[in-house]
Order: sequence, then C-alpha cells, then structure tokens
Amino acid sequence: MILSSTPGVSPPPKPPVAEPEALHPSLWRASQLARSGTRCVDTGHAALSGQLPGGGWPAGTLVELLQQQPGIGEMRLLRPALQACAERRIVLLQPPHPPQALALAALGLPPSQLLWLRTSRSADALWAAEQVLRSGSCGALLFWANHARGESLRRLHLAAQAGETLFFMLRPLAAAQDASPAPLRLALRPAAGGMHIDFVKRRGPQRDAPLFLPLGLPLTSSLLQRHALVDRPLTTPAAARGVQPQLVQ
Repeated sequence: MILSSTPGVSPPPKPPVAEPEALHPSLWRASQLARSGTRCVDTGHAALSGQLPGGGWPAGTLVELLQQQPGIGEMRLLRPALQACAERRIVLLQPPHPPQALALAALGLPPSQLLWLRTSRSADALWAAEQVLRSGSCGALLFWANHARGESLRRLHLAAQAGETLFFMLRPLAAAQDASPAPLRLALRPAAGGMHIDFVKRRGPQRDAPLFLPLGLPLTSSLLQRHALVDRPLTTPAAARGVQPQLVQ
C-alpha cells in the first residue's frame, strides 16, 4: 500500500545531523582535521600548525619525524616548541653526534636544562625512553632510533600517554613504509632555505603535496652538526640505567 502525501503540505523537516565530535571526541569527518584529545604545543610555524590536529605538537603521544638524514634542520623545526617547555628538562637520547653547548645557546636552549643520554644497547635506550616518559618530570624527549619494532613503539606510545611530555622519535625516512601506532608521522626532506614536510599520517584528510617550511637560521647553527665550533660536549653522557634517579630529584 502506497500512501500519498497531502497536497500542499510539506513533509516534516529532518533533524539536524550531529557533528562527529558531539557523538565522541575521537570522531571527525574525513574532510576535516581532528580535534586533539591532548594538550598541544604551538610549533612556532603558522603554516605547519595549520596542518596539524589541535594546531600544534600533541603532548603525551608519540610523534615520528622521519628524516632523510640527521642535521637537515630538525632542531630548527623543533626550536620554538623546545623553548616553550624549557622550564623542565629536555632529554636528548641517542643523538647521532655529541650535543654542543655553543650550538644549544645559538638555538636559545639553555644547556643546563638538557640531559644527554647515550647507551651502547638498543634495549637500554628503549628502557630509558620509557622511564623518562613515565616519570612525567621532563618537558620533552627527543629519541633518535634507527630501528624500532612495532611492539617497542606501542610500549613507548602507551608510556607517553601517562603524562604530557613532548615525545619525538627521529627515525630514518625508510621507516615510513612500516606500520606505527604514532597518530602523527611527518617525513622531513631538506630544501633550499628550509625543508619539505610530507604528512605520512595524521588525523585528518590526506595531503599529497609537501609543505615547504622556511627556516631562518643557517645550517651551521644546527645542534647536531658533525663539526661544531666548540669541540666540547654538553656534559658527560649519563648511563641509560642511571636516568631514573636523576629524573626524580
């Protein structure tokens, strides 16, 4: 049986469709950037912040920076965010070259606020990273890792959620082909006057074209340059198994 509508009578209006975030904070439309469920730190680069959920670097989560090689401007990229959290310790774990005090000062980062950790075993480095994240006493952790298994990444991502530490893992560009629990993964490539950033993974629409980000400081001010102006390391590197007592003081 087919019922016909009464001539001249409009059908009742349909109820408005609720926005995805009204149903659950972790939902978003495929055409829009997601809302960040954690505190975000401004990147200091308006063009980049506009492409990130929450408008900045998410704290308390794993962020992967996949770089073609160390020293292409990654420290200049992170400089504003590191300055914003420099009231607490910033941990450099397994950097490819010894940090230099003069380069740190040029970046506006007080060397007294940085802790350099180095270990000969990957397992110890992963353990140290997890302790730093769970302690909640540091503003940021930068962890350079050439190889990391999926299980290790999941453990670190879970540890990061225990606090609001900015957590960056700097990995080779080839790792972009591997699965990762990180909600934000950026591929960094050097370019004249700055760098190109590809959005490998983010909670939002796919972006095919890379973002060119100009970086003002010259490359000679990089923290991790191979030949620094001062051939003296920041401090004697702390042993990985000794990180926990230093963090809780």
